[in-house]
Amino acid sequence: MTEQSAWSFADDRGQLATADSRPSRVLAYIQAGATLWDYGIHPEGIFGSGHDGPEPDLAKTGTLPLEAVDYRGAGADLDVETLLRGAPDLVVAVSYGHGQLYGLDPDTAKHLEERVPVVVIDVGQARTLDQVSGRFAELAHALGGEGAPDAANGPAAARERLRAVVSALPQAPRVVALSPAGQEQAYVARPQMWPELRVLAELGVGLVPPPDGAGVNWATLGWEEAAALEPGIVLADVRSNAVPLGDIAAPEWQDAGRRVRTVPWNPEPLCSPQAHARFLALVADALEESSAG
Repeated sequence: MTEQSAWSFADDRGQLATADSRPSRVLAYIQAGATLWDYGIHPEGIFGSGHDGPEPDLAKTGTLPLEAVDYRGAGADLDVETLLRGAPDLVVAVSYGHGQLYGLDPDTAKHLEERVPVVVIDVGQARTLDQVSGRFAELAHALGGEGAPDAANGPAAARERLRAVVSALPQAPRVVALSPAGQEQAYVARPQMWPELRVLAELGVGLVPPPDGAGVNWATLGWEEAAALEPGIVLADVRSNAVPLGDIAAPEWQDAGRRVRTVPWNPEPLCSPQAHARFLALVADALEESSAG
C-alpha cells in the first residue's frame, strides 16, 4: 500500500481494517447497511441474524432500495462463500459489547476476516444512541459518504418537540416497550438497557420498567402481568421474529377497557439522524393523541 492510496478505519474492537484503496463494495449486517444508506453509502449486499429469515426483515431495512441490494440470507444459510458472492471489499458488522460479529457463527466470522477487511461497530447498551450514530457517521465519511441530510437539526428538532409535548401533558401516559412472544406471554424491555429508550426517558417520557427478576434486557411476563403495568402507550416490537401485536387474542389491558395506543418499535434501530427523528416523531404523535382522548 502506498501512503496516497491506503485506506484504514479503526473499529470498535480496536482493530484496524485496511485496504489498498477506499472500499466501494460494502457488505453489511442489515441494521448497519440501512444506517449507512442514510449516510450516503450504498451497500452492495446485506445479511441478517439468526432471528431473520430468507427475506430481509422490512422493520430493519429503513429506506434501503432492496431491489438494488443483494440480501445474502441469515442464520445457518450464511457461510463464507455466500457472504462473498458479490465480491465485497469491506464487511461492516455490529456487536453487542464483546467484539463478536452479531449474526455470524464465530468460525464463519474468523474465515471471513481472513478474506476481506471487516469493520465492527458496537451497538450495545453501554453506548448512547448518539455515540453509535457518531461512529456510523465516521465510517460513512471514511467511505466517501455525503453525510446525513439535516443531521444536526432533524433529531434536535424532534427531541425538542417531544420534550415540549411531554411538558404540555396534564398527565403523562405510562409507556411500556415490549416484544410479543405469543398468546401467553410477552418480553417486556428494561428501558435502561436500550439506548433509544434511554433517550425517551431523558426527554421525560414515562417509561415503565418490568419487575426486577430474571432477564438482563427483557423480563418474560404473562399478558396479565404486562397489563398490570397499566400502559397507555405500547412500543411494540415490529421485527419479523416478533408476533404481531394485532395477532394476540385480547391482551389483558384491552379487556380492562383501557385504550392503548401502539407505536412500532424496532429494537435494532437504524442509527442515523433521520431514523432517530422519525421514531421520536411517532412517539410524540402518540402522546399528543393520548392527550386528545
